[in-house]
Amino acid sequence: MRTNRTTDNVPANPLAAVRNLGILAHVDAGKTTVTERILYATGTTHKRGEVHDGTTVTDFDPQERDRGITIFAAAVSCAWDGCWINLIDTPGHVDFADEVERSLRVLDGAVAVFDAVAGVEPQSESVWRQADRHGVPRIAFVNKMDRAGADLDAAVASIRERLHPVPLVVQLPIGAEDGFVGVVDLVRMRALVWSEESEAAEVRPVPDGLRDEALLRRRLLEEVVAERHPAALEEFCERETLSAATLASALRDLTRTGDGVVVLCGSAYRNRGIEPLLDAVVAYLPSPLDVPAVRGTWDGTEQERAADPAAPFAALAFKVNATATGRLTYLRVCSGTIEKGATVWDATARRTERIGRILRVQADRHAPLERALAGDIVAVVGLKSARAGSTLCDAGAPLVLEPPNVAEPVVSVAVEARRRADADRLASALGRLTEEDPSLVVRTDPETGQTVLSGMGELHLEVAVEKLRQAQGIDVSVGRPRVALREAVVRGVSGVLYRHVKQDGGAGQFAHVRLDVEPVESVEPAESSDCGFAFRSVVVGGRVPQEYVRAVEAGCRDALAEGPLGSHPVTGLRVTLTDGATHPKDSSEMAFRTAGRLGLREALRACAMRLLEPVVEVTVTVPEEAVGGVLGDLAARRGRVSGQAARAGTAVVTATVPLAELFGYATRLRSRTQGRGTFTTRPAGYAPASGGPSRARRPPDSRTSAAGRRF
Repeated sequence: MRTNRTTDNVPANPLAAVRNLGILAHVDAGKTTVTERILYATGTTHKRGEVHDGTTVTDFDPQERDRGITIFAAAVSCAWDGCWINLIDTPGHVDFADEVERSLRVLDGAVAVFDAVAGVEPQSESVWRQADRHGVPRIAFVNKMDRAGADLDAAVASIRERLHPVPLVVQLPIGAEDGFVGVVDLVRMRALVWSEESEAAEVRPVPDGLRDEALLRRRLLEEVVAERHPAALEEFCERETLSAATLASALRDLTRTGDGVVVLCGSAYRNRGIEPLLDAVVAYLPSPLDVPAVRGTWDGTEQERAADPAAPFAALAFKVNATATGRLTYLRVCSGTIEKGATVWDATARRTERIGRILRVQADRHAPLERALAGDIVAVVGLKSARAGSTLCDAGAPLVLEPPNVAEPVVSVAVEARRRADADRLASALGRLTEEDPSLVVRTDPETGQTVLSGMGELHLEVAVEKLRQAQGIDVSVGRPRVALREAVVRGVSGVLYRHVKQDGGAGQFAHVRLDVEPVESVEPAESSDCGFAFRSVVVGGRVPQEYVRAVEAGCRDALAEGPLGSHPVTGLRVTLTDGATHPKDSSEMAFRTAGRLGLREALRACAMRLLEPVVEVTVTVPEEAVGGVLGDLAARRGRVSGQAARAGTAVVTATVPLAELFGYATRLRSRTQGRGTFTTRPAGYAPASGGPSRARRPPDSRTSAAGRRF
């Protein structure tokens, strides 16, 4: 019999009883299963959904069920112990990291799920760093304690070594691997045991065989907490121990400040450890009242909005979903109250919008609401212009909130409709795709006129193309994937003089600039700016006024869009404006911007340039007998092996491989390992492409498909 504690301990302020959290982890660590068990334990669902059966609530998209992975972030809500929990199940595959980024932008806390055998995996580290950037407090849940080779201490050690938090382990497992039956709660010094007959945990005294170990671990936990929490230190010095109330209060404070990470364990698949996890979410993770007020700007002034239902309305749109019944826009209400039928101001697009309906989201199911308050995560119907990252607010108190960062695409394919009649439908469908997923970019190749779809990886593009075919019913052909190359300066030039003089009648254009170009590696880190580009002026005597210097810099940035090797973006350089000349009548900012753009293009043609390609860190897990073949295959793909380790009868190989060489690698790896090999990737920046420096030669395959077609 489940215990759904939904009415106890209701706080006086309703916002104190709200928890907005995400589930973060590497692919296959068990995020979706944890989410399903949370919904089941809270009574939101009455049957446990399984990933392998395709019956989960949050993985409702047909592609998610076919592939067995989470692709799209899904929001659900439930109640536990007097608290209302808005939960977002995020993807774990690196290609969908942008979904995680947008989710973290609106969350107050997170549960990071780790595999008890594998510990910290590559994407676990990536999402952890994303949460660090957003300042999201976390608790850790070590899942799959019933697996062969599961080791809580090893998992905690990997968390400490690779993620560098202070782990605060509050549980001790009872039993190991298939014999895992429960945990010892080190805060209250009690045992929680699950049996096959009962789904609820049975509270028992700590087993005699574990009592000494539990006392030792409780003592270590007290010492770590006392070192970092003044009130706990004071009580520890007076009593040489900590009460359960003091320890719980200190754990809450350390979690919310980020000075510690509470660690729990369990087996979500076997429904063991979920209730203590929910208790930890309520006890340790912050409510909207506990996080800093959101900051925004309007007309150059910074403003704050506290999570107060009586404050002016402000909300951030973080997800758009075009459904068969209408366009859903997901909002995090940061302050104020919004009611059905209200008119709001889209501060990003600077236009008014009307809220048709407000919906409580349960993945692909929705329940109508009359209003939404500060701290809520809801979906609304009726918005026409709002996009992911748009700010909706009260027209009388405008505010623009910082939008989520959008990652730069690294892989592109050419797409076209097989039937001429579908061409217009394809353009419309691609527009909806990019509206739902800002990390997808659609453009038209200026040379061939073909439509190019760019995304975060091969799987990302596969999912997008399959969505065109399934959801939109458009039969499309796809060109060979190609990666987003870059061009970098290897050897610079000095004293490049460019004279821009134009006279068409009336006011003319006059600008002279002299530029030095050098690799950015010779620049101090503090001078470097975005995109590997730095600019400075050493002009003396006022030969180029300051407003024209800024125009030259803007022109140089314009020139970075297309390099001399293959019209790829240019990175890794510093430009110095050393001299110039003006005309009393014909000089203008536009003239100097044009001179900066054309002058840098001319300088780049004189530089020694190098082509860069994106590389990824690949972690391959294979049976030990297949290691030789896998290493040979990675070497053939220009991979550089950086590490190799044995783990529970398997070998884990880490290598850095050019992204272009990984197309089709999944099929190749399965054939080499009889289907037992797996791999994961994460971006590792850019590296010189094979072939070394080149000055003016266009790479022969930079714009061609497998059949030789340019796209």
